Amino acid sequence: QVQLVESGGGLVQPGGSLRLSCAASARTFSSHIVGWFRQAPGKEREFVATISRSGGTISYADSVRGRFTISRDNAKNTVYLQMNSLKPEDTAVYYCAADSDTRWTVNARMYAYWGQGTQVTVSA
Repeated sequence: QVQLVESGGGLVQPGGSLRLSCAASARTFSSHIVGWFRQAPGKEREFVATISRSGGTISYADSVRGRFTISRDNAKNTVYLQMNSLKPEDTAVYYCAADSDTRWTVNARMYAYWGQGTQVTVSA
């Protein structure tokens, strides 16, 4: 069982930056792939970024590539999402998710463990 806790969300002006953190409870966190997803009001949950167990393989959604950076520190059982050049359309609840059985996926249904989410609002 893995418990995930997101933090770092908040209100930021367009063009600003935020860094989200996803802290995991499991000592075996390094054996899990981790993804960030987001859900805006009235919309389906969508993929944002995912990172492999070692951090050597990363994938981004087209909408955030070049602006967001995912990284992980397995010694701290934490995954980060650095978000720069934020736009109003980035407003959503951001969730981190983890899975140990799947080798690599951007499909939210394949992730077994989820955090409670953190709100990101981009507004002037």
